[in-house]
Amino acid sequence: MEYHIKLTKEHSAKYAIIPGDPGRVEKIAAYLDDAEQVAYNREYNSYLGYLEGERVLVVSTGIGGPSCAICVEELSHIGVDTFIRVGTCGGMQPEVAPGDLVTATGSIRMDGTSKEYMPIEFPAVADFTVTGAISEAAAKLGYTNHLGVVQAKDSFYGQHSPESMPNSAELLSKWDAWKRGGCLASEMESATLFIVSAARRLRAGAVFHCVWNQEIAKTAMPEKRTEDTSAAIKTGIEALRILIKKDKYSK
Repeated sequence: MEYHIKLTKEHSAKYAIIPGDPGRVEKIAAYLDDAEQVAYNREYNSYLGYLEGERVLVVSTGIGGPSCAICVEELSHIGVDTFIRVGTCGGMQPEVAPGDLVTATGSIRMDGTSKEYMPIEFPAVADFTVTGAISEAAAKLGYTNHLGVVQAKDSFYGQHSPESMPNSAELLSKWDAWKRGGCLASEMESATLFIVSAARRLRAGAVFHCVWNQEIAKTAMPEKRTEDTSAAIKTGIEALRILIKKDKYSK
């Protein structure tokens, strides 16, 4: 039995959808056939079901890189080799509106966990096949989807209250650089997911629901916020369906 997620080889699956929020797991698993909860320990809420005849795990990772790395490592131990993260983010570019989807092609490594796997010079990039399936799924479902680089950080309040931090000058300077470079959004797990997956030879992609855009909120425009993650969930499910079919065809 894996120490943290409390799953065994009996729960093995090739595919996993990994949200951060344990409360989102059941919502995702509702789209699977014969889904049932198989474990719940700490932040790791786990359901097992079927999609296109293939076993699929839905397991929450909690918040941040350390718990995400543990989840990916332990799921890989029981056979998972393909991951889709269905998460939330905050928009950083004016065109990324609350309610839009963001699909990460790569991630800025502002986390600490990934540095224990790879030197900082190694890029955190998503798997091309998984990313393509997510993009295809979003287009098929008619959702607004932005494709590009996101930022992954460890400190939520370092982003939202940088002026209160002793190293505020560094945080604000880097935030401005990310925006100027075209970074689409900020979240907390993608860099870890992509680096751990690279180190362990796994496939991983990530799609995010934009909750709000703090850059828009700084302007005179009305602030908007949406917690409805259903578009991201449906996109993740459809992307996995596409991947399963492609994998079967390529055999």
